[in-house]
Amino acid sequence: MNALRSAVRGDVLLPGEPGFEASRRPWNLAVDQPVAAVVEAADADDVAALVRYARSAGLGVATQPNGHGATGRTDGTILLRTRRLDEVRIDPAARRARVGAGVPSGRLQAAAAPHGLTGLPGSSPIVSVTGVALGGGLSWFGRAHGWVADSVTAMDIVDADGRRRRITVGTDPDLFWALRGGGGDFAIVTSLELALHPAPHLYGGRMLWPAEHTARVMDAYRQITAEAPDELTVWLDLLHFPGSDPMVAVDATYLGDEHRARNLLSPLDRVPHPLSDSRRTMTVAELGTITAEPTDPGAGSSRAELLTDLDDATAKSLSADPIAPLLSVQIRHLGGAFTRPSDSPHGPLTEPYALYMFGIPSDPAAAEAVDARQRALSGSVAVSGRKPFTFLNPAETVADAFAPATVNRLRRIKDHHDPHNVFRSNFPVHA
Repeated sequence: MNALRSAVRGDVLLPGEPGFEASRRPWNLAVDQPVAAVVEAADADDVAALVRYARSAGLGVATQPNGHGATGRTDGTILLRTRRLDEVRIDPAARRARVGAGVPSGRLQAAAAPHGLTGLPGSSPIVSVTGVALGGGLSWFGRAHGWVADSVTAMDIVDADGRRRRITVGTDPDLFWALRGGGGDFAIVTSLELALHPAPHLYGGRMLWPAEHTARVMDAYRQITAEAPDELTVWLDLLHFPGSDPMVAVDATYLGDEHRARNLLSPLDRVPHPLSDSRRTMTVAELGTITAEPTDPGAGSSRAELLTDLDDATAKSLSADPIAPLLSVQIRHLGGAFTRPSDSPHGPLTEPYALYMFGIPSDPAAAEAVDARQRALSGSVAVSGRKPFTFLNPAETVADAFAPATVNRLRRIKDHHDPHNVFRSNFPVHA
């Protein structure tokens, strides 16, 4: 492995060396990630050199900017960190962006906002644009513009032979299809080109109440989402943080003016005594302030489902009892552009809501309690049986996200483009 240092120009850390243990850890500290080495690539040429070295040495490459979505399936791999691939270029006339594999969503938003444009960001500004796109991507603005992957127009990749290539739907239709939502099991994406979308006006924020108002907030949420235009996205959050009383929140964004947004959200104004209301006109660069998710790594345990309905029985099952030991139970309204044709592994997303449950496995007993509560909630509601790829947890596989025919197609593409299994994604298609 010492020969690795002569193969690449970026930083290399090997087991036993200072800093190795910290460098191999993923974002979710509950996941153990065994690797043979860690490489911080200097640029795309360095990525290509690393792939050639790994293939000759009989090792795999697992690619992560900082390890969101890591599953620990990394035995026999070199962990590639792509944080230095940090280019961001905006073409406002063409409404296009070029972003490196290490670019977090917040940086793209900050670059696009002065032009009245937006990418398709999720709830966290620190997750990489490329990682989200490789998993399909659920965005604040997905109801208006579909999957994040639907906006990708070209990719710069390194293939399993260590060659740098640029691919589009015209040059490599199967590989392009697989990488737009099927994960990173087929090539290493070093940069993306993607369409930006007009966002001259944005209104958003969070309303928060004591949990005693959960039933009324749920009723208002169901009323709003039953009639919401595609420009409006509303999420409901049941929250119970350590040392605090349980609460219920509604997070919203609207691609339009404040007056229209307040009218659409008016059922919430009839719920009394909010603890806070942060809704305001904002820029697309400020979206991360709505949910204010942690920006430092930590241990977590999650489970997601796609709901086929949010009827009376489902609403009651989700809100009747305390969510403890979970910290949060989130319901995301989908629909809109998600239901329209999509040339991606997911295809149209016809389920109207996504359910995401999160807890902290601080010790084995807590981990079991969190898992049991997640399973109980999942079993009490109507679910479709599949899950968004980017919401899969380490115990799940691609078969939990895709139909059998899609999984088989992904496997054929993997076998054709990476027959020696050089690339090891978080969720390998042959698992």
